[in-house]
Amino acid sequence: MSKNTSDVTPPPVHRPRYGVDAPALPAALGAAGAVCCLAAGRRRPGRGATAIAGAVLFAHAGVYLHTTLRGKLRVWRRQLDLAGLNGDERLLDLGCGRGAVLIEAARRLPRGHAVGVDLWSGKDQSNNRPDATLANAAAAGVVDRAEVTTADMTALPFPDGSFDVVTSALALHNIPSFEGQYRALDEAMRVLRPGGRLFVADFWFAARKYAAHLGQGTLRGLGPGYWYGSPLLGVTLLHAVKKPAAAGTSAPGQ
Repeated sequence: MSKNTSDVTPPPVHRPRYGVDAPALPAALGAAGAVCCLAAGRRRPGRGATAIAGAVLFAHAGVYLHTTLRGKLRVWRRQLDLAGLNGDERLLDLGCGRGAVLIEAARRLPRGHAVGVDLWSGKDQSNNRPDATLANAAAAGVVDRAEVTTADMTALPFPDGSFDVVTSALALHNIPSFEGQYRALDEAMRVLRPGGRLFVADFWFAARKYAAHLGQGTLRGLGPGYWYGSPLLGVTLLHAVKKPAAAGTSAPGQ
């Protein structure tokens, strides 16, 4: 007797879970908003201003969480679509975390390969671990063409010209010195092949510094979907292309 397929319970669908960027920050915003709202409930001078401050803090926390849980994913999907990948590229994602950009890129590389590097700081992203990233890649069906490795962005363990595309999302500014941030940019350009493309999303003020350091590239604001609480922490995309080396010279870093 055949089994009625309508009686079969389908297997659970697991979706990638990317966590929260810098989780201490929205927690602090929410806690401060709660304190202000509690204080505004007491009969005391200035309670109106305190209530407004609480509402603003809650709003900042809400915008922040929307960005880290949904907004940035939508923005990166759009940007990767606009990048016009052929599907056979080798792509490197700097500071890949739990794989939000790495996995979206791998979806677009059926004949290519995506590599993510990170130092796996839980301060920068909640539950940030290599096995969490690989589990997300498996859930997205791209584990066959995505890999992760532990590496420092300022000293990448790859030969010159290893990749067609390098991406990075809100990672470079976590390097504590400008010198280190610029060294990471130089490393990104080093591992790109001539004509390869660099896409770095970071806070607008950081992205401007990166473009000035490289001496090239275009900058484009990514809109409210990529605000970490307010426009003051809005994100800008830097797009740069590695220039071919001049005849008779070694390949430059940019």
